[in-house]
Amino acid sequence: MNGFMDSLGEKIMPLANKLGQNRYLSVLRDAFMLSFPLTMFGSIIVVINNLPFFSDATKGTLSSLFGNGQNATMSIMAVFVTFGIGYYLSKSYDVEGIFGGAVSFASFLLLTPFMMTLEDGTEVSGVLSLDRLGAKGMFIGMIAAFLAGEIYCRVTKKGWQIKMPDGVPPAVAKSFAALIPAILTLSVFLFINAIVTGLFNTNLHDVIYEVIQKPLVGLGSSLPATLIALFFVQFLWFFGLHGQIIVNSVMDPIWNTLMLENLDAYKAGEKLPHIITKPFMETFTVGLGGSGMTLAVILIMAFIMKKKQYRDIGRLSLAPGIFNVNEPVIFGLPIVLNATILIPWLLAPLIVTVLNYLVMVAGIVPPPTGVSVPWTVPIFFSGMLATNSILGGILQLVDLILVGLIWYPFLRLLDKEKESAI
Repeated sequence: MNGFMDSLGEKIMPLANKLGQNRYLSVLRDAFMLSFPLTMFGSIIVVINNLPFFSDATKGTLSSLFGNGQNATMSIMAVFVTFGIGYYLSKSYDVEGIFGGAVSFASFLLLTPFMMTLEDGTEVSGVLSLDRLGAKGMFIGMIAAFLAGEIYCRVTKKGWQIKMPDGVPPAVAKSFAALIPAILTLSVFLFINAIVTGLFNTNLHDVIYEVIQKPLVGLGSSLPATLIALFFVQFLWFFGLHGQIIVNSVMDPIWNTLMLENLDAYKAGEKLPHIITKPFMETFTVGLGGSGMTLAVILIMAFIMKKKQYRDIGRLSLAPGIFNVNEPVIFGLPIVLNATILIPWLLAPLIVTVLNYLVMVAGIVPPPTGVSVPWTVPIFFSGMLATNSILGGILQLVDLILVGLIWYPFLRLLDKEKESAI
């Protein structure tokens, strides 16, 4: 068994390392992290405005007074993501990042229709609809930002710049150096928009949304796709690779888009369209003790297992585990390359995720509202915040017990193996 695992690891690790070090996946991950503190602020405002014990009148008053806290952060996440992509992509090419970010964001706006359709069907020109800067514009924003960043960086690298004398202030010199690359990049996107609107009487926002974003979002919100993604997170962690960083770099754009769509529906008082979203993945997988839902494992090690080595590791892992940091147990048990616990490590998160999905489909527990909850929030509290219901916290406790039941026989086997070895 160990020989098979070693052989498999030798084949998997090079590929996983390449994915983890891929320029574009790294840029995308960093761009979403740029928006993280802003979405956290917006989420806090949404939670406060919609506390379950407030009356509808109170919620309406709070929304009118503090609603911009969410409109200016979570509702325009595409703004921060497009700027972040341009910034970090430029930095990866050793090009001035701030100008790359600005050009990428402006390129996204050049493809954005400044027109809003009212409820009666009337179209108002010269107005930028908020949804174009949020969930609906996420994928066209990422595509535009990457293309604009590449063009800007390649033109800059070719030396097509206006170079100012040495005595010119650095800020002025950098602005002139960015002038030609910026003009060329923005011109490309201006002509693309002109061709699409002039020849086809449409806009790239709607084309990308219908052709790419809706199918991908539909796939990403399905239970099978989620289980596949979760399996690879666990599988990569087993070989010591940070599975979440690798897998989430691919899935985060989809899960974040689903989150924003849920949030828009929640604010409008409509039925939430999705169960699987970024908060679902954070709260009902990572929120149970970190990758692999290991809080139950830590509790069993700390208070039930007999061997001092395991008890010590469990008790040392308890404090960080409460806040969903589980590297101490992953490398201390160890979970990495430990064939004895491979089965519960892979299966427990999949079983619990299926349970959570079915419970929410049945309407027993409400799905996450779209509020982004920090993954370090302890169990029970994160479930309540994500679903705006105490049932979300109770479901997490049920999950904790289920994970413990799945793991317990294997941990006992590990305990006996250690005992016989001693």
